[in-house]
Amino acid sequence: MSIMDRRQLLGFAPAALVLAAADVPAQWVPVPTLRRVIPRGGESLPVIGMGTWLTFDVGPDLAEQARRRQVLQRFFAAGGGMIDSSPMYGRAQWLLGELLPSIPHEGKLFAATKVWTPFDRFGPIQIEQALDLWHLTRFDALLVHNLLNWRTHLKTLRQWQEQGRVRYIGVSTSHGRQHDEVVQLIHSERLDVLQITYNFADVRAEPVMNLASERGLAVVINRPFDGGDLFRAVRRQQLPGWASEIACANWAQFFLKWVVSHPAVTCAIPATQQPAHMDENMGAGVGPLPDSEVRRRMQSFLAQL
Repeated sequence: MSIMDRRQLLGFAPAALVLAAADVPAQWVPVPTLRRVIPRGGESLPVIGMGTWLTFDVGPDLAEQARRRQVLQRFFAAGGGMIDSSPMYGRAQWLLGELLPSIPHEGKLFAATKVWTPFDRFGPIQIEQALDLWHLTRFDALLVHNLLNWRTHLKTLRQWQEQGRVRYIGVSTSHGRQHDEVVQLIHSERLDVLQITYNFADVRAEPVMNLASERGLAVVINRPFDGGDLFRAVRRQQLPGWASEIACANWAQFFLKWVVSHPAVTCAIPATQQPAHMDENMGAGVGPLPDSEVRRRMQSFLAQL
């Protein structure tokens, strides 16, 4: 950490007290967090957000709930913003609604969820239920999950947007599927957000991401760790020494900095159930990002392992 002058240190002191009370590691005294602009709205988001697929599908186990609470505490303490969920993710939305009121996050949360049903009439019901589960009156972003019944649900999302109940609308896809249909949607529909899969092991989305960015959409990246497979691929491997030049202290930061350094990307949403892993993830939002030459070097290094 660079040496701070006395004024900076005093400015951080109140936040440091909050972190201590929240059982957050001392290294997460606030530092500048990288942000990207949402093209349609002009506001900015921290480049590292948080997903909840699998990791927040937790029931009445109090110990597991307490661990997710620590994950959320560390996320916000490190400057996090976007939290993404879906009715597809089991009890994730319920757990978020249970935990968020007890965690300081005023002015930080960017709440994003999805509609996911083949039935026309269940779309509005599902979104209303999501608001109730999150204990919110408005979402920041609503997406049609995996394009399921998008023709009907996009109409509903537009109505909600006109009513001021959601700020941004869009679509999501995952696992490298449905790219052709996404391209058609970008050309034919006015969307604000595209969520799509992109990581070292799956770069097929790049043309779609570029098109989305050119058309003024925010691009949110899911599965930046390829469902955890990237960590398995580098097991027992050391980071290259030059990774320190882009402030990478671990593989999570190596993977995430490569993703969010793509010029089309607004935010990535890695998911974790481990507080320590959240610390690692959020570290990717600090310090320099790789330029195009370093990105190629990173790809080449992993390809040789």
